[in-house]
Amino acid sequence: MVKMRFQTAIESNKVQIRTPSPQYATEAKIAASKAGDYHKLSETDLQLLALAFELKQQGTTPQIVTDDYSIQNVAKQLGIEFSAQITFGIKRLLEWIRYCPACHKQYPADSKFKECQICGTNLKRKPKRQN
Repeated sequence: MVKMRFQTAIESNKVQIRTPSPQYATEAKIAASKAGDYHKLSETDLQLLALAFELKQQGTTPQIVTDDYSIQNVAKQLGIEFSAQITFGIKRLLEWIRYCPACHKQYPADSKFKECQICGTNLKRKPKRQN
């Protein structure tokens, strides 16, 4: 039943399937890297952000509905509206740090390392504390 409704919506142009332009896909990846969220986002997440950014640049007001903090964080950085369904959503732009839970060595959010270069423990991430 749902599949038939979806197909009808596509055929009647109430729903459009689009992919973002390459330049906006690049912009979304740059914003995600800058925010420290790139490694937490799937290719689909990045395409969603890129398409919303492209639509915003074309003069519309897209809104992403998500409870994913990484998507919300990049959307906020790109100036895209978002709405959370279950969580309260982020209130401010999050700045991440990556850290080793064993030896407490800190790394930049966009660090390519997955393991601590000192002790070999898997890195975790957390938001920087706000002063």
